[in-house]
Amino acid sequence: MSTVEDDEQDLTRKQRREQARAQRREMEQAALDAAKRRNRLIQLGIVAAVVVVGVVAIVIATGGGSKSHRLSTSKNETNPTVNAVSRLIGGIPQSGNTLGRHNAPVTMQYFGDLECPVCKSFDEGALPTLIQSYVRAGTLRIEFRSLETATREPETFRTQQVAALAAGKQNKMWQYIELFYHQQGVEDSGYVTESYLRELARQVPGLDLNAWEAARSDAALASSITTDAQAANNSGFTGTPSFLIGKTGGELHKFEAASLSDPSSFVAAIEKWRKS
Repeated sequence: MSTVEDDEQDLTRKQRREQARAQRREMEQAALDAAKRRNRLIQLGIVAAVVVVGVVAIVIATGGGSKSHRLSTSKNETNPTVNAVSRLIGGIPQSGNTLGRHNAPVTMQYFGDLECPVCKSFDEGALPTLIQSYVRAGTLRIEFRSLETATREPETFRTQQVAALAAGKQNKMWQYIELFYHQQGVEDSGYVTESYLRELARQVPGLDLNAWEAARSDAALASSITTDAQAANNSGFTGTPSFLIGKTGGELHKFEAASLSDPSSFVAAIEKWRKS
């Protein structure tokens, strides 16, 4: 039998999800407007690009590109998404949910929902620059923390977030996160299934699948999601992505990004705390 407290919790969760969706719609529209502006600039270079493509096509047709053609159609060709993720993350230290060196001077906590389309915008927008320029250089460490906003069912949310955390047991959580965002489905479509989660795990290079499956039953991982939700609530977060940033080992501060596609505001915050 439900209690008044249960009803209040359900109402709070619903209100938080509706508020988060409203925020996402605003952010998605802003991202769309920015993309339109970029596209107008890009169109100026299309004619030149077409000329280059035509030249390449002639070379391939005359046999000059036969070797490349054989390679591109080889059965051994790897997944381009996996390649892109490997280039971005490969060689950077990981520990559990953290990407970057433990002694990096600046720490950023990134609260996200793996089904959140705005998180995907950040993942494909500002984040790669932060990883390449600051995490790889040893200046920044990023901790991924869980906050349910876009996922309709709490149980689905826990299952998908734990799947990523389980990869973190082998220090491969960030590969899993990146693959999830790169292959994110349509919100509220029910695409997150056991088959989907296992396929992502199979795509993570070097992941021991048996160990990953076993780790998914670790109660500590599910408990960490509750801890993350409490931390987000304490910070007043209702939407994703949300951020805390500051000196490593010190107090972290709420950070409002000016743009999720342009890394400039993130860079300014990182430099501020690096120099403090």
